[in-house]
Amino acid sequence: MFAIIQTGGKQYRVEEGDVIRVEKLSGEAGDKMGLTALMVGGEQTLFGADAAKFTVNAEVVDHGKLKKIYIRKYKSGVQYRRRTGHRQQFTALKITGIQG
Repeated sequence: MFAIIQTGGKQYRVEEGDVIRVEKLSGEAGDKMGLTALMVGGEQTLFGADAAKFTVNAEVVDHGKLKKIYIRKYKSGVQYRRRTGHRQQFTALKITGIQG
């Protein structure tokens, strides 16, 4: 059985036992949380109000930062050059079960 969940403006396909990295959420390592399913699949597919009855249970594994990315801007002929960097923070979640 799998489920589609949404967090941080993105959707993820998860199964029990998966570890996913999502945008940073509040909570310490070991905290439990429940996420609402958008779609549930398996023997039969449920979505909408039927899938909203399902809850995806997750446990916070840790927090961290992804690899740094660099943004470069350049305009020829006018001596314009800029470089900035960004490291996105994430929360690792372990999916402990899908109940409904």
